[in-house]
Amino acid sequence: MRPLQGCRGRGVVVGTVTLCLAAGWALQTPGGVSLVVPQPNINATVAQNVLLSVEYSCRGVATIEWKHVSSWGTTKIAEWKSGNYVNISTVYKDRVTTFENGSIQLLNVGMRDAGYYFVTVTEEYGTNTYGTIIVNVYGINSMGVLGFTQQIIYEDLHFVAVVFAFLAAVSAILICFMWLCNKSLHLFQKKTTHKLTGISL
Repeated sequence: MRPLQGCRGRGVVVGTVTLCLAAGWALQTPGGVSLVVPQPNINATVAQNVLLSVEYSCRGVATIEWKHVSSWGTTKIAEWKSGNYVNISTVYKDRVTTFENGSIQLLNVGMRDAGYYFVTVTEEYGTNTYGTIIVNVYGINSMGVLGFTQQIIYEDLHFVAVVFAFLAAVSAILICFMWLCNKSLHLFQKKTTHKLTGISL
């Protein structure tokens, strides 16, 4: 029985040592990333430059990615690795400036730039974190006052004009079709009346 107890004692010691070594290795392994968004809500006017400010920190090399989400869809803005490459989508070429701390600056914003901006910071060991910034873009009326309640979105007006033109075209086609049907009905009635008149004679 004593040898069995000795084996158990050795097993407990080996298990404890292994656990301590694993914990120490995990603590020494680089990893972990943090992100701070100092201004999560930004108001801007048309043609203004907007800074989407963030600050990240991590032990390894980080990859930063920005996306824009609005009613028009989701668009990838830029992706870059710290001290390495920078990829900016063609839609935002010459309109975006990237910074080492993870921030970006949008130049000459328009109504379409309003929406949610999502930033993802991923470090080389797979850990990542997310941040969100809401950007509101307002127009300026003829009095030089911000139009917070009456925003004129030219894309929407264009869409309405296109829909109105389409409906007008469909209406014109339907009117022509009804006129042809009416004409055909009159011709048919004349032929039927002529035949009936010939039969009665």
